[in-house]
This record gives sequence, structure tokens and C-alpha cells, in this order.
Amino acid sequence: MRVENLVLNVPAPQVGSEFGEFLEFETLTLCPIDTRCLERSLLRADEIAWLNGYHRVVAERLAPRLDGRALDWLRRRTAPI
Repeated sequence: MRVENLVLNVPAPQVGSEFGEFLEFETLTLCPIDTRCLERSLLRADEIAWLNGYHRVVAERLAPRLDGRALDWLRRRTAPI
């Protein structure tokens, strides 16, 4: 499976590192990943956590802009696996 999102490099929160400043990615394109093609038994716990976290952000940011059938679709596609 291939997933592509546009991301922006942004300053990461300071963690008091001796190595200086760090960057992190901010996802710009928010679209659910189709989980119907995933074999869940092949995913590690951290991969499932990442996917569920990503879908939580997608739902939080997009749901206020939708209603009706579109909102129902978004909720189904971003449900935790």
C-alpha cells in the first residue's frame, strides 16, 4: 500500500536537547486511508496506533465542515481499527 500526503516542516517543540533545534512534519492533506485493504494481523501495535491517531486528526479537522452522508462516510472511514 502506498500513502502520500503533503507535509510541511515545522519547528518541533523544544525538549531541552543538547543537539539543537529539530523539525517535525505537519500533514497538510487530510484524507482517510482506506483500511479495507489492510491485513490487520500483519500490523504492529505502533502502526495501528499511528493509523488510528492519523484518522482521529482527520476526523477532528474535517467533521466540523461536513454533514449528512458526507459526515457519515467520514466517521466510517476514520473509525479505529
